[in-house]
Amino acid sequence: SSLRDWLKDVCEKNKWSHKNSPIIWRELLDRGGKGLLLGGYNEFLEHAQLYYDVTSSMTTELMMVIAQENLGTHIEKEQEEEALKTCINPLQQAEEYLKSLVVETQDLASPVLRSASICTKVEEAFSQAHVIVVLDESTDKEVFTLEDCLRSRVPLCRLYGYLIEKNAHESVRVIVGGKTFVNLKTVLLMRYAPRIAHNIIAVALGVEGEAKAILARKLKTAPSYIKDVIIWGSISGNNYVDLRKTRVYRYESAIWGPLHYSRPLLNLIFDSEWVKREFVATLKNLTATGRQFGGILAAHSIATTLKYWYHGSPPGEIVSLGILSEGQFGIPKGIDFSMPVKFENGTWVVLTDLKDIEISEQIMARMTSDLIQEKLVALGDKIHFQTDFCQNYINNFAAMKKKIHQRFPNS
Repeated sequence: SSLRDWLKDVCEKNKWSHKNSPIIWRELLDRGGKGLLLGGYNEFLEHAQLYYDVTSSMTTELMMVIAQENLGTHIEKEQEEEALKTCINPLQQAEEYLKSLVVETQDLASPVLRSASICTKVEEAFSQAHVIVVLDESTDKEVFTLEDCLRSRVPLCRLYGYLIEKNAHESVRVIVGGKTFVNLKTVLLMRYAPRIAHNIIAVALGVEGEAKAILARKLKTAPSYIKDVIIWGSISGNNYVDLRKTRVYRYESAIWGPLHYSRPLLNLIFDSEWVKREFVATLKNLTATGRQFGGILAAHSIATTLKYWYHGSPPGEIVSLGILSEGQFGIPKGIDFSMPVKFENGTWVVLTDLKDIEISEQIMARMTSDLIQEKLVALGDKIHFQTDFCQNYINNFAAMKKKIHQRFPNS
């Protein structure tokens, strides 16, 4: 980082040996400005006590808190400056590619396409847009830690949020897709574009489609014949694929019926261990790597979600969608969470009346802990992403429920 480079330059210039921050020295003005190395913070306190008889009243614990806050602020400021540098003209570097994309779009000769154009000026972005699709940002720059990756989303989402509120149509609809931190980007856009937060959603149909395809290969049927797969939690991270409401249509077996006849999927897969282990592991690998989440699947998922948003989803069918939690199903408020919905009348309705879809505390904590941490780390409220945070969250959640039960035994 720039701080380490600066420390190295100072030490080389003055022929000092000091590897940690902070570094403290005295300027000996009567000797031509020569610097006298005192050392780090501890050495400085010793020097002040011996030389000036001054003792610091600040405790070690307080010093550590201040040091962590300073480090977090410094990292956030550095990343914000770097991100903004690349965002001043984010599209000009790829202007030729965008021009060729416009030509390809025009070559489609689609009857629903009126015109296609590009925008290379930040201040004009999203001008009077009715629909905005947010995908993965450029990953040209190397990112060394998960925390850096999370914090790097903030400046871009802040810029997008400001421009969307300033330039877009008042009824604009924003769809967030991609392979990485989809829920985080969605909740950040809601934070920085609060006036249209109710019209910002995250696409979960890609994960839903992957799950249906894996199940269809197992049953030797078509993925489109499988309905009502529910994706809970993170779209690009820890999630839970709920098959308790899933049904299979047109399944070739000894039992046959009309086109509207369906059977519960879990009654057709007799290998329950396959569902618990291989199916979960395969889908988790696809979600974690994004390896098979290509352009066709992404485009279809976004287009289908947009079609449902405007024209409604098929009657009686469950759709998974990433939206801001308001406490439904016991999900903590304030995080973007994939849950079951239906689309009707130009909006969506959370299916809170579904029966027998309760989720265990452990599964819920596993899903929510990562989303909560992502948000806290990205916004600088937490320095490090902890892998044991989930277990602590489970323990705290269980303890809280125990206290409530002790106080209100009949609740």
